[in-house]
Amino acid sequence: MIKKIVVLLVFSLNLVSLAQNKDCSIDFEEKTDSTYIKKTTDFMLHEKVFGNATELVMASILNNNGTVLLSLQMIQKSPEFIPAFCFDKSSKIYFQLNNGKIITLLNVSEDTCASNSFDTETKNNIKVITNYFVFVSENYQDLKTSPISLMRIKYVGETKDYAVRTELKSEILNKTVNPSLFFIDNLNCIDN
Repeated sequence: MIKKIVVLLVFSLNLVSLAQNKDCSIDFEEKTDSTYIKKTTDFMLHEKVFGNATELVMASILNNNGTVLLSLQMIQKSPEFIPAFCFDKSSKIYFQLNNGKIITLLNVSEDTCASNSFDTETKNNIKVITNYFVFVSENYQDLKTSPISLMRIKYVGETKDYAVRTELKSEILNKTVNPSLFFIDNLNCIDN
């Protein structure tokens, strides 16, 4: 009987170890005597394709000398005019989790607005902005266990909500991703 319990216990510990050693997709890692930076690969949290217009929200997580940051990149493309969108010191991101909790991330970047460009080949206006947000220690652990259901981004003069899907079949990347599991799949990869 004791032998069966020991075998079961060893088997259970191996399963837990395998679950925690999920393949991490790391884009960049640098460690020197004075610095440590590690970044996950960019991940699609939101995609909207409507006619000729597209909107993407990409994210990655960084560990910069022990400070965990969310890198958020917004990309919009349209043949029509795209209104400006900017971040300032009061900008925030809120994530509502399936467990009902709301997690707030604070802007740590300088005031910035989306850069504009025009693709002469496709005749599209393109706006891109990248910004960094810091995790507040409160409820940080909940991000590792509960899926995301909603993302709210507070821009300068505007707040926009994005439903975060369990499964997203991307027309642009031509693959299926699971945005609601972004933090569950990536936070343990960046923690040390």
